[in-house]
Amino acid sequence: MTSIKASSASLPPPLYGIERRRREDTPKSQVELTIDGKKVAVPEGTTILGACATIGIDIPTLCFLETLRPVNVCRICVVELEGARVLVPSCSRQVESGMVVKTRSPRVDLSRKLVLEMLGSSVDLSTTPDVTAWMEEYHAKPERFGPAGPPAAPGARDALVPGHHAPPDPSFAATVAQATKVDNDLYVRDYGKCILCYKCVEACGPDHQNTFAIAVAGRGFDARISTEFAVPLPDSACVYCGNCIAVCPTGALMAKREYDARAAGEWNEADQTTVDTICPYCGVGCTLTLHVQDEEIMKATSPLENPITLGNLCIKGRFGWRFVHGK
Repeated sequence: MTSIKASSASLPPPLYGIERRRREDTPKSQVELTIDGKKVAVPEGTTILGACATIGIDIPTLCFLETLRPVNVCRICVVELEGARVLVPSCSRQVESGMVVKTRSPRVDLSRKLVLEMLGSSVDLSTTPDVTAWMEEYHAKPERFGPAGPPAAPGARDALVPGHHAPPDPSFAATVAQATKVDNDLYVRDYGKCILCYKCVEACGPDHQNTFAIAVAGRGFDARISTEFAVPLPDSACVYCGNCIAVCPTGALMAKREYDARAAGEWNEADQTTVDTICPYCGVGCTLTLHVQDEEIMKATSPLENPITLGNLCIKGRFGWRFVHGK
């Protein structure tokens, strides 16, 4: 399967466990910079995004997650750096002494507006948290770019084989030209919501699971998330840990229980409560956060800040709670 991923090839591997804590506990020198006119001092190695958070500046992000290596693809977190020719991604650019950063300059606002408009005009963002507020904040109007193109026939893109050229059908020229894939009982893939943020690829691959069941196939407008040779998920290397679901920012990957509840109009996140417990299946002791609605467990997640899981679970932890309801 052909991959277009290259931006994170030179990044160091993520640090976990004892080594991660050792690095975090090592004293670091302070770096002073200016953000929106305010003097800020943060530890060496802090990103601009992290530095902004220390003074309460909220920067929108989609492809960033603190447990994954940044791949700098969504470009919604860009900021203006004095002396730099182009806007820089705040999620990966580390602070330097004397930096002068502007997070809401006209140039930054225009860039974020255009990113939101292009995303909103090409994919379904209806289940992307915070995006509605961002659209209003940046006065984004996706309709300026016209209505989304018609989807391809169900299964049409799955017929493509790496190395073969896509047919000259304009409906193929977007990730959204795929039918919703429901080929197992645990989760659903709706690539009409996919923004190619690479989070699922990183979580399935080198950052967490090391299963490598999915990757970005194709190039340019034909780039898409796919299994090897576009086989159905049950025929792939997938181990159904669901860690790709946990990191997906748009709902393109979703637990089937949540998908079915949304389709039936029964999903009400505002009425859900959460409770932490310990996974009962093995001795690792992973923390489970159960999301409960109307006395029914709707899904299980794990806290990102948990040093054992870093938000990850196995198939039993993420989906094995159904016995509670006799299912």
